Amino acid sequence: MSKTEAKAAGGTGLSPAEDVRQAVTGFVTDFKTFQDEIESKLQQTEERLIMLDRKTHTPQRTPLGGAVDAGAPHQKAFNDYLRSGDDDGLRGLEMDVKSMSTALNSDGGFLVDPQTSETVKSVLKSNASIRSVASVVNVEATSYDVLVDHTDLGAGWATETADTTETGTPQFDRVVIPLHELSALPKASQRLLDDVAFDIESWLAERIADKFARAEAAAFVNGDGVDKPRGFLNHTSVDNDIWTWGNIGYVPTGADASVTADAIIDLVYALGARYRANATFVMNSKTAGLIRKLKDNDGRFLWADGLSASEPARLLGYPVLIAEDMPDAATGADAIAFGDFSAGYTIAERPDLRVLRDPFSAKPNVLFYATKRVGGDVSDFAAIKLLKFATS
Repeated sequence: MSKTEAKAAGGTGLSPAEDVRQAVTGFVTDFKTFQDEIESKLQQTEERLIMLDRKTHTPQRTPLGGAVDAGAPHQKAFNDYLRSGDDDGLRGLEMDVKSMSTALNSDGGFLVDPQTSETVKSVLKSNASIRSVASVVNVEATSYDVLVDHTDLGAGWATETADTTETGTPQFDRVVIPLHELSALPKASQRLLDDVAFDIESWLAERIADKFARAEAAAFVNGDGVDKPRGFLNHTSVDNDIWTWGNIGYVPTGADASVTADAIIDLVYALGARYRANATFVMNSKTAGLIRKLKDNDGRFLWADGLSASEPARLLGYPVLIAEDMPDAATGADAIAFGDFSAGYTIAERPDLRVLRDPFSAKPNVLFYATKRVGGDVSDFAAIKLLKFATS
């Protein structure tokens, strides 16, 4: 049968091999079209996802902070509370147990958002205060106990058959550091708070940190322990030759209102060797101006400035902390402290910071009552020594 006759009979007019080849070609063409359609749909889906991601992406906060991080519910709610007193957002977080533990306070007020809290904490730590060299612990209780073991464990050489001597009963001292409430009361006008370009959180953190840092620095040095931390200078100081636990040992300068290089050296070696490796001098600026003029017998200055702005000056190789709350170098004053403050002084604090908004007490201004709980006291009386400007 001819091809013409085959077509007339309803066939393709092709040989079996050609017929299969044409079918395969058609299938490949159809599959390629199907594949292109799938890729096109995937591309469209990807573009929609990118657009959606752009819409929901949280931009970084600008320096003037009018925009609040939409991805942080607590931060936005806290910002609304500071500006207008709207606490619905904060109270709404009560449905989330995890958020409630960091956002709400049953005693009144609201905890600040983590960013502001870290700002305050970093300023407190970087301020010229005993905090920067002391031991700082976070507690959830109303006080913090430090146990000090005065027992020297017995040790000796033993043989296979000799009896071993029992060690003595441990002797502990318990130092209780109660936490006290530290507060600050910055204020701002409502008109200023209504300005979206005003960075309320940074402003509040700076004001709180300034008040807290100054109050803490004074208390850690001279506080009497009544509704505030007890400073290390509030404890009785005695001549280091008759020092006993519970007192701070001092070394006299040998003159009522002057100091020599020998007196500084005596102070260094009055401190036990195990404390000297991590020891720091503490004095105010006026005393530092006096000390940096001292020279040894070879005419070399005892004082050496830091190699960079962030590095502290050194006296006899030990770092110097300038704490303005230390007394001036005057007759009878314990004007210089030297010790391992990480062992000798402990600061206990609650990690949270609370803020209560008060728009009524100082109209047209809004008061922000910020509180935190902190305590401090000497935890090792052997770790700190004083230089007294006196003959004995």
